[in-house]
Amino acid sequence: MSQHVRDPGLASDSASLFERAERLMPGGVNSPVRAFRAVGGSPRFIDRGAGARVWDVDGREYIDYIGAWGPLLLGHAHPAIVSAVAAQVQKGTAYGAPTRLEVEMAETIVRSVPSIEMVRMVNSGTEATMAAVRVARGATGRSAVVKFAGCYHGHADGFLVKAGSGAATFGTPDSPGVTEGTARDTLTAHYNDVEDVRGVFAAQAGAIAAVIVEPVAGNMGLVPPAPGFLETLRELCTAEGTVLIFDEVITGFRLGSGGAQQHYGVLPDLTTLGKVIGGGLPVGAYGGRRDLMARVSPSGPIYQAGTLSGNPLAMAAGLAALRVIEEDLSLYARLDRLGAQLEEGLTSVIRRRDLPCRLVRLGSLWTLFFQDAEVRDWRDASTCDTTRFARYFRALLDRGILVAPSQFETNFISAAHSSADIGSTVQAIAEALEAAYA
Repeated sequence: MSQHVRDPGLASDSASLFERAERLMPGGVNSPVRAFRAVGGSPRFIDRGAGARVWDVDGREYIDYIGAWGPLLLGHAHPAIVSAVAAQVQKGTAYGAPTRLEVEMAETIVRSVPSIEMVRMVNSGTEATMAAVRVARGATGRSAVVKFAGCYHGHADGFLVKAGSGAATFGTPDSPGVTEGTARDTLTAHYNDVEDVRGVFAAQAGAIAAVIVEPVAGNMGLVPPAPGFLETLRELCTAEGTVLIFDEVITGFRLGSGGAQQHYGVLPDLTTLGKVIGGGLPVGAYGGRRDLMARVSPSGPIYQAGTLSGNPLAMAAGLAALRVIEEDLSLYARLDRLGAQLEEGLTSVIRRRDLPCRLVRLGSLWTLFFQDAEVRDWRDASTCDTTRFARYFRALLDRGILVAPSQFETNFISAAHSSADIGSTVQAIAEALEAAYA
């Protein structure tokens, strides 16, 4: 029997759709955080999006900072992407054979991302990270993988050991269904804690196939790397013959065309991508050093395949997005200015009212943490006041601002947002904070 309580303030098509959905899908959704369990009430069912805005099925308009969880760097329904997809769909949606689009996508990625010499397209970030770990194990002949508490790399078994994001939101970081054997092969360290990582390497000398990390953590809220953290990972992996994997599904083409690795000047051995390179369609990719990628079937013995990998619709959408990015030389500077405007406005509000919360912003990514201390890892993030966050979220929704419905997620500014949008958002957040701390 459904445990959902109808939102008394929302006698609407969204509430009706959610009641129907709960009878048909687990939690009424196809991905957990969408269910609003962490913030209460009924999720808004979206009807359409354009630019920086979305409209729900009841006609309510929102300035959107979810952005499909990161892919929509250019905003909703960008004309170049819409045109590219419309043209491709007339030619067919899938062939099960190679296309020119795949080659052009590979050329664009290799040209843009510093560490990638060869790349393989897949269908999701989870698929990309799963395959990257398989390549690392196959190349090294080792089993152990180091990940970091609070970092999320998709829902493959080995990654659901002290995961972040949706798993953290619901307080179940270790998912049932993950075997003890899989858990034993996954070693968990603390993000931004170099001594902890050194200890893991000392205890497992010669046994670690890979270290996988979000170079900028985005699934315990936005947590940038501390100075020296990524550099230490690179040094340890090089010394131990361990494959360093950067999960840039969020940061790839978001912090810049070269991602976090270009931003911080630290190069991994393998990189996973997704989100922006699909222009809003399902996509993933993994790539890196030629000697590692040459081990992937059919060139080598490490097997990985996918019926819809390199799907022409996704390639058309992604290429259209990446071409706009390449041609617009001021894009990232504009995004950073919008982010700085948001940061300046909210920091002023927080200081003026002496509120126990803190904004973290890097480029076009941002999180408002409901605690006053610096957040360096999952141990810090997990102490946030999620009850107040839920009040803040609902107050923002009432004011036409859509942010991620979880304290442990990152929000995204798009190129479609304007300075006026940011100004309206700062005012709405100021009012929502008053409601949260009333």
